[in-house]
Amino acid sequence: MNFELFVSLRYLLAKRRQTFISLITIISVAGVAVGVTALIVVLAVMNGFQEDLRNRILGVTSHIVAGSFGGTTSDYRELIPQLEEVPGVVAATPFIYTQVMISSSRGVSGAIMRGIEPLSASRVIRIQENMIRGNLADLISPPEEEGKTTQPGVILGMELANNLGIRQGEWITVVSPTGRLTPMGQIPKSKLFQVVGILQSGMYEYDNTLAYVDLAVAQQFLAVGDTVTGIEVRLKDIYRAPEVAEAIRNKLGGGFWVRDWMQMNRSLFSALKLEKVVMFVILTLIVLVAAFNIVSSLIMLVMEKNRDIAILKAMGATTASIRKIFVMEGLMIGVTGTGLGLLGGFSLCALLKRYKFIELPRDIYHISTLPVKMETMDVLAIAVSAILISLVATLYPSRQAAKLDPSEALRYE
Repeated sequence: MNFELFVSLRYLLAKRRQTFISLITIISVAGVAVGVTALIVVLAVMNGFQEDLRNRILGVTSHIVAGSFGGTTSDYRELIPQLEEVPGVVAATPFIYTQVMISSSRGVSGAIMRGIEPLSASRVIRIQENMIRGNLADLISPPEEEGKTTQPGVILGMELANNLGIRQGEWITVVSPTGRLTPMGQIPKSKLFQVVGILQSGMYEYDNTLAYVDLAVAQQFLAVGDTVTGIEVRLKDIYRAPEVAEAIRNKLGGGFWVRDWMQMNRSLFSALKLEKVVMFVILTLIVLVAAFNIVSSLIMLVMEKNRDIAILKAMGATTASIRKIFVMEGLMIGVTGTGLGLLGGFSLCALLKRYKFIELPRDIYHISTLPVKMETMDVLAIAVSAILISLVATLYPSRQAAKLDPSEALRYE
């Protein structure tokens, strides 16, 4: 153990003549610990919310969507195998997207009808995992028997079903504004569907508007022939979406547009990222308050140890050594507080994750407890920031101690 570290430990641990100085030191350690704990817990909860929101969005939407600038695509059966050959792509599925009006005996509501291929769609979007009643396979229309008419099935979002007053097994009428042209003008086209499933994604916008039907049924109902609105793609790594989207864009050529999930939800995730940065800055102020306590504690310690500093300098201690003593003491306060804060943050996050004792109203947040996710980079940033703030807080007191003149300090001793 070198000389500076030995003296700084003695000053930190030794019994003080002024108990008030020891109290300020304890408050400084506690302040740093509380600030670090608050930062870890808040950022972990925000990370948890962001991950939960991303999972809910990607539960009903694909990672990449491609479509033709012409509005519809007819050669999608040839394009899908080509897209699945692109590195990073897991699967692809076609879809039809259109606005419709849905009516029941109890209500009327606007909706977005999506025609999908149930078998291939199950490999791209997680509809089945979000269904609370029914199965995705029920969308597949059974072969028509002679003399018997079968009605196609539809899967509704939970909020949409509630608005219509509909339950599984009941019937709805879907009306398309793009109907057939007659001498009396354009007449909307309508068709009867049976509700075969209810879906709950946790996103109100989706649950309140989406209605899934079989792709072949949607093509026949809309009279668009063997065409689709676009192709949805699932990736191995969602964070490689921009570069895979670029590869798909090059594969399809200039007649197609390609958008990834980051582009489609850019404003939402940008707002969450900005909120996370703002919370980090605001909660860092707690550590800054503790830093002022470190400054005051060290200044008072320098005043108390004037005689000791003078003796050390008279015995040959250099100005740099005196400065280092008080810098080390301030750093030990900061490191101790940071360590206790990390322990407190990890413990509180573990308790939140395991026991879920903070409940949230499900009808507002669609989750019952706080989601928690700690990220290594956030923890490192918090720890480094707290220690750096503590280090900066030691600069002025250590400089004042180093400037002490031994002859002046010992003149009246």
